[in-house]
Amino acid sequence: MMYSAEKYHPVDCDLHDYLEIACLYRYMLRIELTDGTVFDARAVTTRTTIEKEEYLVVERQANSQNIRLDCLSAITALTAGAKFSTVLFASISR
Repeated sequence: MMYSAEKYHPVDCDLHDYLEIACLYRYMLRIELTDGTVFDARAVTTRTTIEKEEYLVVERQANSQNIRLDCLSAITALTAGAKFSTVLFASISR
């Protein structure tokens, strides 16, 4: 699970739309995290914990992985014909 030990900072509602599209069409994404990590994975769904932390669930190398949304720096759709290309998430000062 990709998460930060710091308090969760919700992402803008507009950014959720891109995540929902990516999950609906199960796009392959290049995912860039705020710690500089970059990897490719397939978008599956989003989820919210009881603590109101939001996650993007992806499949990576046949494993499911949860990425806390405030750890995202950018996503790039790698799927041909995708409805978006690169989406930048606002950097959060903590």
